[in-house]
Formats: sequence, C-alpha cells, structure tokens
Amino acid sequence: MDEEGWTANNHYHRLLLRYVPRNCQKALEIGCGTGSFARLLAGRCKRVVAIDLSSEMIRVARARSAQFENVEFELADVMTWEFPRSQFDFICSIATLHHLEQRELLVKMRDALRPRGVLVIMDLVGSQGLRERVLDVLGLGVSGTLRLIYNGRLQPPPAVRKAWEQHGKQDHYSTTNQIRALADEILPGSIVKRRLLWRYTLFFRNHIPDTSSSMTCKEED
Repeated sequence: MDEEGWTANNHYHRLLLRYVPRNCQKALEIGCGTGSFARLLAGRCKRVVAIDLSSEMIRVARARSAQFENVEFELADVMTWEFPRSQFDFICSIATLHHLEQRELLVKMRDALRPRGVLVIMDLVGSQGLRERVLDVLGLGVSGTLRLIYNGRLQPPPAVRKAWEQHGKQDHYSTTNQIRALADEILPGSIVKRRLLWRYTLFFRNHIPDTSSSMTCKEED
C-alpha cells in the first residue's frame, strides 16, 4: 500500500507488475501521478521514465522518490511528447487514457516498444450488458470493504468524492467492445479483460517471429 492508502488503482498494481518482462532495461509510465507505480517499477527495471501533465503530481512524485536513482519524472503533455522509437521494454498507463485521444496515443505507445516489448493499460470502463452491471454492484461492496480495512473508512473523504463527481462529468469511458475494436486495429493480438472495480486491462506484446517467451503472465482480479 502506498502513501495514499488503498485505491481502486493501486489494488491492481501487483497484477500489472506481473507483465513486466524479465531483465527489463527501460520502462515508461504515462500518467504517473504521485509516482507510486513508478517506484514499484524501479525495483524491476534498470531505468524508469514517468510522465505526468500535472506539475503538482510531478513535484510530489519527485519528493517521495528521492532514494530511487533510476526513476526520471518528467513534466510533459504526452500527446505532444516526442516518443523515442523502439526504446522501451515495458510501457504502462493507469487510469489515464480516457482523458486523451486514444487512437493517436496507442500508435505512439506501440511504436515506442522494442521487439517483444510489452504494453499494459489499465483504465476506467463504461459498463454494458447485465454481467458488467452486476460487476459494478459487486465492486461497490468490495471497494467499500477494502477501503474500510486499509483506510479506516467506507468512503473516500468528501473532497475526494467531490473531485470524482466533477471528474466523471467531464470524461467519457469507452466500453470493452469499443476498446477491443480499437485494440484489434492498432494492437493485433492484444488481450482486453474487464476487471471488477470499474476497470479494464489491455495487454500487448510487440510481435517478432519468435515463439519463445521471457515472461509468464498470471491473470487475477
């Protein structure tokens, strides 16, 4: 658990770490926030580049990460940031893509991967159908219970709830079908999974003609 206590995002950090390739030399996180996942990546990758648009987030991330010499936090707009081509073994983004032009960004992320590099996205999702709406209801119970266990309260503080209400008014969440269609077009062979806490994950490995694998991924909610 990081300094912010339990959240629906850091609930999945352990799952996302399972996708990091062995001997990862260079990783990129897009939308790093206060740097909690970037610090976890620092223990598995030789170098981590972490980007966020918020100057305050970057300030906090740098302050909390002073002992991590292999993490570089950069204040930048990822839509105008110059992605180096074929440079990263691992690229990830957590709860960020729904703010951005997804098609354009997915192409940039794909092209920045080295051969056999891995791209993992976790983002908020719009529910569709009975099964996913049932998952939403179950998620309310699970999130409330975990928040009580780890944070000592059933709900986030009022200021956080208000911020999320405003956040939800401004954003549009794609459905899993929409995400899969876009992934099939840009990231063929990718795997999209609906998760419990109003989120999905997307996994993609940059394909080369090699049947061997340096990583085994184990799925969990």
